[in-house]
Amino acid sequence: MSSGKLKRSVIAAALLILSISAIAPACAPKLDTLTLASTTSTFDSGFFDVFIPVFEKKFNCRVKVIAVGTGQAMRLGRDGNADVLLVHDRESEDKFVADGFGVRRLDVMHNDFFVVGPKSDPAVIRGLKAVDAFRKIAAGAVSFVSRGDDSGTHKKEQRIWAAAGTKPAKSRYVESGAGMEATLRIANEKSGYTLADRATWLSHKKELDALDVLVEGDPDLVNTYSVIVVSPAKFPSLNHRLATQFADFIRSAEGQAVIRDFGKDKFGGPLFFPDVVR
Repeated sequence: MSSGKLKRSVIAAALLILSISAIAPACAPKLDTLTLASTTSTFDSGFFDVFIPVFEKKFNCRVKVIAVGTGQAMRLGRDGNADVLLVHDRESEDKFVADGFGVRRLDVMHNDFFVVGPKSDPAVIRGLKAVDAFRKIAAGAVSFVSRGDDSGTHKKEQRIWAAAGTKPAKSRYVESGAGMEATLRIANEKSGYTLADRATWLSHKKELDALDVLVEGDPDLVNTYSVIVVSPAKFPSLNHRLATQFADFIRSAEGQAVIRDFGKDKFGGPLFFPDVVR
């Protein structure tokens, strides 16, 4: 190789090294990732849009949210496809932990369910207890729209029907197989009744012009959310450290303050109520 060619090769190599050096600092290190399986209500209400960035910044991580019904969230946990769960069906939660899939169940927050329906209220349920309201809906001629998705809301609905000892005729019982927001939109289109959580209802009620809250304040309609870290004994490869940090943070004074304040500015009151007394 001639001296000219050698010189050009050395210069080219030096420029390549310099270009790589210039690019390298701009490449951020890969962030630790947490997979959170949670209910659609926490997602549809916009709660995670506020809460998740606070957690990610504090722990320098990324959170992947899988928003599904509680039943599906627990199946993800049982299959080792989620590090931590935020769910709302106590009976299923206790079984999940008892079966060894969760480290422990911890209270996080609560709100409540509403029975919503046509503003004209053809079944005449306004102000009744939930069980009595469901009996009148079953005896009436208007549709009831169920989530039908094994979610915490669907499980609550099924328990109320069981307590009522009746159910609408199949022709009037519509299963959406979808999340709370989509179910509310179907009920709005059909002028039917449904069971809805406070957070999703308040987040979307302006778009639901045919519906109104008809039953609320019944102790049977309390809706409690908990956090469960998926067992590292069952799934050693899961991110147990970050899952534990998430569980601790959402129950910490800082995390509970985010819950307490979420929705106040937009809706005049919180969409969830913190359950950890500090």
